[in-house]
Amino acid sequence: MSNLELDPPETLCAESPAPPGVEVIEPRDVPLGGPRAMPVRRTLPSKQRSLVGAWCFLDHYGPDDVSTTGGMRVPPHPHTGLQTVSWLFTGEIEHRDSAGHQAMVRPGELNLMTAGRGINHSEYSTPSTTVLHGVQLWTALPEPFRNAAPGFERYVPRAVVLEADDGGRLGELRVFLGELHGSASPVLTYSAILGAELVLEPGADVDFAVKPEFEHAVLPDGGDAEVEGERIAGAHLAYLSPGRARLRLRNPGRVPLLAVILGGPPFGEEITMWWNFVGRSHEEIVAYRSAWNAQIGVETAAGTEDDAARFAPVVPLTGGEGPLPAPPLPHVRLRPRPSARTGSPQTERNPMTAVQDTPEESTAARHAAHFVHAEQRHRYEVHVGEVTVGFTQYRLKEEGAVVAFDHTEVSDGYSGLGLASRLVTFALDDVRSKGQRIRPYCPYVRAFLKRHPEYQDLVVDGFEG
Repeated sequence: MSNLELDPPETLCAESPAPPGVEVIEPRDVPLGGPRAMPVRRTLPSKQRSLVGAWCFLDHYGPDDVSTTGGMRVPPHPHTGLQTVSWLFTGEIEHRDSAGHQAMVRPGELNLMTAGRGINHSEYSTPSTTVLHGVQLWTALPEPFRNAAPGFERYVPRAVVLEADDGGRLGELRVFLGELHGSASPVLTYSAILGAELVLEPGADVDFAVKPEFEHAVLPDGGDAEVEGERIAGAHLAYLSPGRARLRLRNPGRVPLLAVILGGPPFGEEITMWWNFVGRSHEEIVAYRSAWNAQIGVETAAGTEDDAARFAPVVPLTGGEGPLPAPPLPHVRLRPRPSARTGSPQTERNPMTAVQDTPEESTAARHAAHFVHAEQRHRYEVHVGEVTVGFTQYRLKEEGAVVAFDHTEVSDGYSGLGLASRLVTFALDDVRSKGQRIRPYCPYVRAFLKRHPEYQDLVVDGFEG
């Protein structure tokens, strides 16, 4: 789904200090399109909170009478640096993208599109749809993967029936990303993440074991919900900070309650979102906008051949509507803001971003580094220019359930920049997202695990190194 606001604000996304208890985020109404716009309720990003884990955008819509709203009519539009997640409760949407994928989005079926370095797509509710109801979400891609190749994946999660101790039915759970209550999704994500649909019977109460390193959010669809004992109005987002091992939810109403559960570890990078782009700097956003508008012929731009090919080709038109031009930028420089930590900023540091102070030339080399997942070679690599200056190498054991980390190395000229810890962090987050575990043969990985006990749950029981 596109952000169709004609004057989209600059959205400076970073972690916010974690409040005690449950933080409630009120939705704001946004028209999706022109005069017959389909209304959506947006809770991410908000003034209170920009991200929940890697989740950086949440639109909630319906149930809408398509004959009144016109349904979803989103012509070709671009994205960068994110994955889109389409999840419907009612209705049907046709998806087309520039990577060659065409799919029907239906209730209970995950459709995940990776924008990576750049993609464009269109979304239209089908003629047979009379009521449209669902959520559209984005996840921000972490640094090593934000320029990944575009792609698309569809997955139909099974419904897990939730039972009370006496055998009575409490509801059902569908996990479309990540893992919860023993159910896991095989869909590839680029950071540890959770996305699930929960249906609770009237009066039902559930208590899920969750990962303490995750922050979580719960969106009740229609009626109110009780989250950790606090009443949350329908369509409001309940945010819960990291540090809890259980998540308690209750339906206080007299009809079944539908809710979406999101989660993930706090995102360790600042990002700037504007319109449909996720980037890291003002210059990147300007370049994305210029490349798209030049490609569809509404502006001229002196870009590189790579810029010209970023979003190509424009997907075939649906309903005869042309692609959406990117709106004018605000008359201010898009600027990132410092990332607020969930703990004390003086004492807590993130292995994704923390590095030692270095001389000027070493700092330049660090900023020039980029990270690559060389999956066929079973390694994560860090490159500076055309040179590979470091890697962590692994191999699969026991039918892919266990990953053996054999070696981590960074060239002498690039030591002390935090590159090795970033390599290992990316690899461990990927292992976690795939539901695998590790055998850390590599001495550096073993030392890293001692410094970061939040990853100890990934280690195969009894492994002594």
